[in-house]
Amino acid sequence: MTMPMIGTAQAWRDAARGLINANVAPCDVSWGDETTPAGLWDSLPPPRTDKVLTVPKEFISIARSVVWHSDPSRFALLYRVLWRLRDTPHLLSDRADPELAQLRRMEKNVHRCQHKMKAFVRFRELGSPEDPRRSFAAWFEPSHFTVEPTAPFFARRFGDMDWRIITPSVTASFVDGKIAFSAGQSKPPLPEDASEQLWTTYFRNIFNPARVKVKAMQSEMPKKYWKNMPEAAAIPDLIASAPARVRAMNEAAPTLPPLRVEKVQQQLARLPESVWSGDADALRAEISACTRCPLHCHATQAVHGEGPMDAPLMIVGEQPGDTEDLAGRPFVGPAGKLFDEICAKADVDRSRAYVTNAVKHFKFIPRGKRRIHQQPSTTEIEQCKWWLDAERTAVQPRAIIALGASAAQSLTGNGEGIGKRRGKVHLLDDGTPVVLSFHPSYLLRLRDPVARQEASELLRLDLTRAHQLAQNISV
Repeated sequence: MTMPMIGTAQAWRDAARGLINANVAPCDVSWGDETTPAGLWDSLPPPRTDKVLTVPKEFISIARSVVWHSDPSRFALLYRVLWRLRDTPHLLSDRADPELAQLRRMEKNVHRCQHKMKAFVRFRELGSPEDPRRSFAAWFEPSHFTVEPTAPFFARRFGDMDWRIITPSVTASFVDGKIAFSAGQSKPPLPEDASEQLWTTYFRNIFNPARVKVKAMQSEMPKKYWKNMPEAAAIPDLIASAPARVRAMNEAAPTLPPLRVEKVQQQLARLPESVWSGDADALRAEISACTRCPLHCHATQAVHGEGPMDAPLMIVGEQPGDTEDLAGRPFVGPAGKLFDEICAKADVDRSRAYVTNAVKHFKFIPRGKRRIHQQPSTTEIEQCKWWLDAERTAVQPRAIIALGASAAQSLTGNGEGIGKRRGKVHLLDDGTPVVLSFHPSYLLRLRDPVARQEASELLRLDLTRAHQLAQNISV
């Protein structure tokens, strides 16, 4: 079966319908297009039938794109999948099927080629600008046979003018509001457009030298299209001059005011001495009045730490949850109750530890009557590190366990890879050991009971290790 270059989609659909209704197996059909050498039986017409073939809409959508691919095997591949669909109607849901995977890759390539055509076709004006209906022409070399399915886009976009898009395989013409297709041609001598210089000037002015990524640009604008794009002639010079232009932009940019160290020192001096000397009431009063970041605007209250001010072990969570925000106490919600159970298994008396959070205010997104927890940003963690440092200075714990990414970020400067880093001991600048582990809320999100039990056991081991570090150092 030889498919025509023009009207390929409908021709393949009619041929495939006739063949499959005549029960002709894929191995008995030889497919090709006008670029494929003709076979002995290719001149035979396809069987005709009045039967209606029902196939999934998804397959029809895939076929409408794949028929325009340049691979000569596309028709045979489509027919094989169509043949299999008769006995396996749910075949398209099999993401591991190699033939379907190949069809989807071909579909993606065709869509990409259509995108390139819409982006890189450049029309040149023919005749006199005084003509009532202006005429234009463009030369384009697509990777696939995408002129026919893409022509309606240009008809909608440039419906007020006559135009032709000439390619080696097919020529699309739009005259008096009607699209027509004819055989392809070699590249014609097209005149330069008077507006090309203006377009190139505009392209030069919107080119950002500070964001030059040559490989990414060539991926989106392959060099094969450059010879037909007037602005492409400016690209080599723009790339070469980019470093010098960036330096000039930096030199001309306004400078920021110098960091006022004395202002930071004044803020530190405003904290009462009792905060640093272990006065729990003074520390909690200062935290409750905190307005260092916007989180205080929506939270009910700041949730400060609680526990003995001489506790050997400090437990640092991430931030208050909904229950903690309302109660004003850390670790009293569902995650806190689970944590109490793990503490009991680890023989850790929570009342003898200092329990706090890296962030003191509840960050959430309102959703109806519920308040959905939202991860604090790096800036918010850094702002609240002020108070965590104050608590560390006042309590002076012998060991710390950090539960979750925000706690790890605040204490170690890195909140990533908790799963790989948990159980390890990190030493702070003052020599205090920090053990990283999971946050109890992470365990609550695990739906697999086995995975939850395993993670709970790891948290218990990490808590035991931090407790032992605190006890051993105190000996």
